[in-house]
Amino acid sequence: MKVLLRSGEIAEMSFEEPEGKKAFWHTSAHVLAHAVKRLYPDTKCAIGPATENGFYYDFEFSFPFTEEHLAAVEKEMQKIVKESHPLHVSQKTRNDAIAYMESHKEVYKLELIRGLDEDEPASFYKQGDYEEFCTGPHLSNVCQVKALKLLSIAGAYWRGDKNNKMLTRIYGISFPKVSRLEEYLHMLKEAKARDHRKLGRELQLFMLADEGPGLPFFLPKGLILKNILIDYWRKIHSREGYQEISTPIMLNRQLWETSGHWEHYMDSMYTLTADGEDYAIKPMNCPGCMLVYKNEPHSYKEFPIRMSELGIIHRNEKSGTLHGLMRVRCCTQDDAHIFMLEDQVTDEIQGVMKLIDEFYQKFGFSYEIELSTRPGNSIGSDEEWELATNALKKAVTGMNKSYTVNEGDGAFYGPKLDFHLKDSIGRTWQCGTIQLDFQLPQRFQLEYIGPDAQKHRPIMLHRVVFGSIERFLGILVEHYAGKFPVWLSPVQIKILTVSDKYTSYAKTVAQALCQQEFRVDIDGRDEKLGYKIREARMEKIPYIIITGEKEQQNGTISVRQRDAAFDKQEMGEMKLDELISLIKS
Repeated sequence: MKVLLRSGEIAEMSFEEPEGKKAFWHTSAHVLAHAVKRLYPDTKCAIGPATENGFYYDFEFSFPFTEEHLAAVEKEMQKIVKESHPLHVSQKTRNDAIAYMESHKEVYKLELIRGLDEDEPASFYKQGDYEEFCTGPHLSNVCQVKALKLLSIAGAYWRGDKNNKMLTRIYGISFPKVSRLEEYLHMLKEAKARDHRKLGRELQLFMLADEGPGLPFFLPKGLILKNILIDYWRKIHSREGYQEISTPIMLNRQLWETSGHWEHYMDSMYTLTADGEDYAIKPMNCPGCMLVYKNEPHSYKEFPIRMSELGIIHRNEKSGTLHGLMRVRCCTQDDAHIFMLEDQVTDEIQGVMKLIDEFYQKFGFSYEIELSTRPGNSIGSDEEWELATNALKKAVTGMNKSYTVNEGDGAFYGPKLDFHLKDSIGRTWQCGTIQLDFQLPQRFQLEYIGPDAQKHRPIMLHRVVFGSIERFLGILVEHYAGKFPVWLSPVQIKILTVSDKYTSYAKTVAQALCQQEFRVDIDGRDEKLGYKIREARMEKIPYIIITGEKEQQNGTISVRQRDAAFDKQEMGEMKLDELISLIKS
């Protein structure tokens, strides 16, 4: 794939590379703008970046643009691609660029150019009769876009400011092969059917209310599922020597100033005043754990000290970003903080990596690792950041794992390893993270007594496995399409009575199953059996038991299985002990 750089040079890139994909989708956004300007010349163009999955472009139309207009725009885009326009890059002075945009009445581009420094040149990319102010890079020719699709439209304020004009945002996707587009569209169809918000309602797992945007309510079945995840988390962490703690949900301003959150994270925090003092509801568990560590003196002989916490945190997410359980304002974060000596760093990072690997395998996820480096608003010295970054690299390579680098996306106090898991339809989700931190131990003046009887500063790891339990649960709903493995299913067995005459026998069966610690429901309603079977299948119950006259007389049960092929759902009549043995295995 040939890519035209801002310098005018041509570089070879693969679509699979992040930079290659960005250039491909950014060029596709320019093709979109080109098509729109051909069809609707008085339209004003704003911005059109590549995104994580495709591209979008924001426009100001002179008429109400709707979904019905997308087909015509898409057809024009395909025409432009067939015309095989090469791209050319040129530089204009700031004044020339302003004059050019004024002549074309492109008010949004004009605002961007006026934001440049006086002596900073403006780069323009041209394809055919369409030219746009842009930093690039782009494909060398639009003909490399072999398949494209416009997906949806939405409203978007210019520069994300609600005080600015509302623009029309058009979303799209493109690929270098038609087959890749077909696969992607199939994935979107699957994703729509698996939407955790839809399944969450149907399976009665959770609810969202207007009274609390971004604050999910867990219903009884959803809370069973959440508690299963928590129980598994506690079991593994207890085995690995973690000590579980719990810290307050609200702490005063002084603490958050010490941690750096008041300066670097204020926009995402909820604050309040009590007794004339400023407080913040915690957006992270870390500072509270620092106070627990400082509660008593420590010796080097205790290290590593592993403290875990299932802490409820709140973050002031923008309303437009809220999305079911995936993006919320309140969640349970499965934090842990490991305090250690310098010669323990590699072993502890690798120990966490093994734990994360075990967790994800349990749920059938593969994953990729990303190293995020120092951001612009960071704290600490260059030497500390280099030491921390190299320690993470060493730990990963020592486990024979590969990783990609995400420049400048670390936490403000340290670099991190992010774990992007892949679900059953190929989507990736960032969940687990490991962050190496030299800063908070300094800010909180954490100490331990070393073998020389002197005070020293510990090194600390932050880490999560689930990320947030709410988000992980939403991912699981979509990963399994609501058909959870038996061990995770809120209801594992549902007993259906042929009529109310057999309710007593159904209760006897249920009691025997409950004694074996299975989660059981009884449907004894006066409804037709076929209706009750269909309803239980819609609820995605792993096993359905039917009790009627024959079963009661024989002391047996008739069993249907959720995961068998449709014509083989009948497992038939069997003794209850047989089913118990089968499910346990």
